[in-house]
Amino acid sequence: MNIAFYYLFAIVAGVLAGALITYLFGIFPDKWLQDYGVTPEDPDYRPSKRMKPFPEGLIACCFCTICYCVAVFFCKQVYIDTFRPMHLTVIFLVVPVLNLVMMSDKLNRIIPDQFTIFIGFCGLLSVAADVLEGSVWFSPDVKWWIPVLNKVIASVVGGGVIWLIGFLSITFLGKEGMGMGDVWLLVATGLITGCYGLIVLIYVSIFSALIFAVPLLIRKTKRIAAEKKRIAEADDPRAEKLKIQREKAKIHFAEDPDYMAFGPFLALGCAVFAIMEPFFFEKMYQTINLFGVYF
Repeated sequence: MNIAFYYLFAIVAGVLAGALITYLFGIFPDKWLQDYGVTPEDPDYRPSKRMKPFPEGLIACCFCTICYCVAVFFCKQVYIDTFRPMHLTVIFLVVPVLNLVMMSDKLNRIIPDQFTIFIGFCGLLSVAADVLEGSVWFSPDVKWWIPVLNKVIASVVGGGVIWLIGFLSITFLGKEGMGMGDVWLLVATGLITGCYGLIVLIYVSIFSALIFAVPLLIRKTKRIAAEKKRIAEADDPRAEKLKIQREKAKIHFAEDPDYMAFGPFLALGCAVFAIMEPFFFEKMYQTINLFGVYF
């Protein structure tokens, strides 16, 4: 079949997927997008933000379209020409939901359990795909439980590391470093990536987060300098300082300008691996074989 058809299909599917999740995000129950136990009666309640056609809807359409087109480019020979429908279904289903995770965590600082459960379902489908259709990471004659163990270990280790980071942050710094939403997200995505892909996911997540963290740090430094100047120039510096503290206390945690959600970067890392898995295997094969971890 002509390659142009696959790209056309990817473009149409990406636009439709982006439009669908934009619509669905607008009708999800408000409690999905709120922290645990938050109700409209709470004094600090803030209605959850929703995706708008622009810019969020446009971004979603572009994201899904790019992901599907990249998947065609890198996965055509392994998943399309050989035809592995279960692997293709995982990519088709998980990309839009990963985008939902990005939008939800960015807009409301929350990763709904419903999204994570769906990604976990995609992870189980990915495990079944490796067993029934074969995995590029393992030889065809490998025991069936090896690919399963690979995914389970990645899920446990990935979630465990994020939980440990959060635990140490609360214990020694007195503030939340990683929320449980991030923990369960990595548990679910670990079932998709496996141990080899977990390396890619972590690398992409950290590198992409640093790109956004630098401007955030610069902005925070400028804001702190402006606050110090405001206090120094005030007639009553102590009163001005208290006023600034009260202004900060009124800011909802989802609006905190100094907070950067890590969930979107974890989701991005999973998406990058899922749509480029054969490429990463090709690049990592020699190293894997050298260390004797190719079965």
